[in-house]
Amino acid sequence: MRSYLSVWRLPSAPVLLVAGFAGRLPSAMVPLALLLMVQQRTGSYAVAGLAAATYGLAMAGMAPVLGRLADRRTPRPVLLAQAAGYPLLLALLVAAVLGGAPTAVVLAASAAAGAATPLVSGVVRALWSRVDPEVRGTAFALDATATELVFVAGPTLVAALTVLAGPAWALGVSGVLAVAGALGVATSAAMRRWVPVPDGPRTSPFATVLTPGLPRVLLSGAALMLGFGALEVAVPAFAEAAGAPGASGLLLALWALGSVAGGLWFGARVVSVSLPRQYRWLLLGVTIGLAPLTAASSPWVLGALLFLGGTAIAPTLTVQNSLVGSIAPAHATTEAFTWLSTMATGASAVGAALGGALIEGPAGVTGSLLLAVAGAAVAVLVTLVPGRRPTRGRAPEPVAA
Repeated sequence: MRSYLSVWRLPSAPVLLVAGFAGRLPSAMVPLALLLMVQQRTGSYAVAGLAAATYGLAMAGMAPVLGRLADRRTPRPVLLAQAAGYPLLLALLVAAVLGGAPTAVVLAASAAAGAATPLVSGVVRALWSRVDPEVRGTAFALDATATELVFVAGPTLVAALTVLAGPAWALGVSGVLAVAGALGVATSAAMRRWVPVPDGPRTSPFATVLTPGLPRVLLSGAALMLGFGALEVAVPAFAEAAGAPGASGLLLALWALGSVAGGLWFGARVVSVSLPRQYRWLLLGVTIGLAPLTAASSPWVLGALLFLGGTAIAPTLTVQNSLVGSIAPAHATTEAFTWLSTMATGASAVGAALGGALIEGPAGVTGSLLLAVAGAAVAVLVTLVPGRRPTRGRAPEPVAA
C-alpha cells in the first residue's frame, strides 16, 4: 500500500488516474452503444457490426499519426483539438443513425468519430514513463488496473443507460467523459512540464515501430490480444450453450476483476528480474491460466477459472507498458504507446472474428477457447525469438507526475 501512496502523492497523479479513467471509458462504451443503436434503427446486426468495426479501425489507424504529432508539438494541442471536435462528430454520428441516413453515411460518420477519439490512453502512459523510475512500475500497475476496470464499468454503464434512456444517451455520456478526460490530462501540471525531445532521424513512417526490441513487444502483445478477442466471444457463446445467456456479462466481469486483483498485488511488489524476463514469465502465466478454460463444465466453473486466470493479465500489461516506455525513442513515446493500442485493437478484432467463425463451425466454443490459449502461447514464443538489442536515445528528464 505504501508504494501506491507514493504514486498517489505525486502532484498530478490523482488527475492522471481519474481523468485517464474517464477518458478511456468511451473506448469500452462507444463501440457497444453504437452497435446497439444501429441495430435498433436498422434491424441489422451486420450493418451494426460494420459500423462498430469501422469506428474501432479508424480509431486504431489514426492513433499513431496523432501520437507522432503529439510528440513533436506536445500532446496538449492535440488533446484540446480532439476535446473540441470529438463530441461534435459523435453528435453527427447519432444524428445520422437516428435520422435514418444511408449505410454509407453512417459508416463515414463512424470513421470520422473514431479517428477523432482523444489520445488519452497513449498520452497518460507516456506521462507515466517520465516519472521517477522508483515509482514508475507501480504507476504502470495502477494504470493497467484502471484499464481493466474500464472494461467492467464501460459495458455496465452502457447497459444501464440503454435500459433507462436508450443507446444514443450512452453515446452522449461517452462524449462528455471523453471531453472531461482529455481536458483533465491536457491541463495537468505534468503536461505543462512536458518538454518535447528533439526529433531523431526518420527513414520511414514506421521508424518508431521498428525501434530495436519494440517489434517483439508489439507482436507478442498482438498475439495475446488476438487470444483475448477469441475469448470475449467464446464466453457469451458458452453461457448461451449452458442455458444461461444472461451470465455472460458476469463471467467477463469476473475475468476483469481477477486481473484487477492481480494488478494491485503485482504493483505493490518489488521485482528484481529484468523486464524482458518478467514479461516472458507472465505471458507463460497467462497461457497456463487460460488452458483450463477448455475443460470448464458449467458457467460457475468457468467463472472461477476466469477469475483465477485473469490474475496474470494486469501484471503482464504492466510489464508490457514498462517495456515500451523503456524501449521507445525518447522523442516518440506517445507514438510508441499508440502503436501498442493500435496493434491490440486490431488483433482483438481479428481474434473475435476468428473465434466467432470457430464457434459457428465444427470446433464450436472449445475451438474458440483453444484459439485463446494458442494466442497466449504464440506470444510467449515471440519473446523467445532473438532480435537486436534494444537501444534508446537521450531519455527525457524524469518529472513528478
